Amino acid sequence: MSGVPSGQAPRQAPATGSAAGSGVAEEQLRDVFDALATSVHGASNRYPAALAGWRRRERRRRIVLAILAAVIFALADIIGLWALSRADVNIHIIFDDRPGSSTEAPRSGIGPPP
Repeated sequence: MSGVPSGQAPRQAPATGSAAGSGVAEEQLRDVFDALATSVHGASNRYPAALAGWRRRERRRRIVLAILAAVIFALADIIGLWALSRADVNIHIIFDDRPGSSTEAPRSGIGPPP
């Protein structure tokens, strides 16, 4: 059995040229690629140098990011402390616990205070 259904002729590859011409072209391509492959020389010492440069840039980037975060955090703390020191001591926003202030007892029921 040839693997071809009965009654059908086996398929052939489409002809792209003469049989002798394709062999010559393949041989020429093989020669060109062999010449190209022999002319390429890898620089074996380039990878460690590139890796060291990449690690140096990565370390510098992380240090700059850490310093920037520390500066922003310190600046936010300084602004917050400055704002708190500028606040009036006699004005209480949340609690009104000044001496002499009277607070009424809460009414019974649900709802906002009077």
